[in-house]
Amino acid sequence: MRARLTHTFFYRYSDPVLLGPHRFCLRPRPHGFQRLLDYSLTISPDPSQLYDLLAAGGDTITRARFLKETRIFRVEATSEVETWQPPLIEACLDEEMARLPVAIGRLNPDLLSCLQGWLPNGQHDPAAVDLAQEALMGSDQSSLTFLQQLIEIIQDRVKYTQRHVGPAWPAGRTLKERVGSCRDLAMLMIECCRSVGLPARFVSGYHLVEPKPNRYDLHAWTEVYLQGAGWRGFDASGKGAVDERYIPLATSSQSDLTAAITGSFSGPPGVKSILKWDIQAEVLVPPLETDAEAKAPPQVHLLPHPPSGVPQ
Repeated sequence: MRARLTHTFFYRYSDPVLLGPHRFCLRPRPHGFQRLLDYSLTISPDPSQLYDLLAAGGDTITRARFLKETRIFRVEATSEVETWQPPLIEACLDEEMARLPVAIGRLNPDLLSCLQGWLPNGQHDPAAVDLAQEALMGSDQSSLTFLQQLIEIIQDRVKYTQRHVGPAWPAGRTLKERVGSCRDLAMLMIECCRSVGLPARFVSGYHLVEPKPNRYDLHAWTEVYLQGAGWRGFDASGKGAVDERYIPLATSSQSDLTAAITGSFSGPPGVKSILKWDIQAEVLVPPLETDAEAKAPPQVHLLPHPPSGVPQ
């Protein structure tokens, strides 16, 4: 699939403010099963300093600093990407790592940050542990069956809803409320996977659903590391395994590090701000017509996988 995206943020302040340092995660990930063909970032007012850096998770993020006061802050990111289906997980998975729970000592130490629990001491949320054990009981200790059953249980216990404000909820709160946004469900799945030794991380990006909605939003899902198959995406608020209609922007073991824009401002007491945002997406070449497979690494088309805002 080939797509063009335009993501715009417009902030208006009641009084002149001085913008603090800002961090932008708006560049689509240029690796994995996705190729970045074009990207531009326009910021007004002009930053005094603007530079890219390679984040700990391997994604490119942008930082900016400002010197002048302003009443308006506008950010627009435009990109064109090409995506393709990954190879079938079952054909790639290392047989010795297909069983659960995974022995942490046999994993690459680089993955340890994606195994830590949400609690301050690194322990896992007890509610998520109980849920994971329930999914594990009927899985015959198969990692893929576990993931499938985990998503089914999450969707049965938690009603998906949109929520544009606030960080992702911890697993225990989502299960108690029995309702959650895509980022809440992603965090719940992450915590459950980590409790059985499956490294998992948070993904922020776009899901170009069909039919095309009246308005696109940022989306969130989970990536799970499966030995032999690598990082693979799973959407607990969708159909499970992600396909080429998912476009990742940023990934991290911590959800707050994937926010599209983070920053601060200072101004007179009582200053107010208004935010308007918009995401426009156009599919230039539909999934079944794209020539991405011909350009992708050879293993991509050997065994094609069947289709299956603040992130809501």
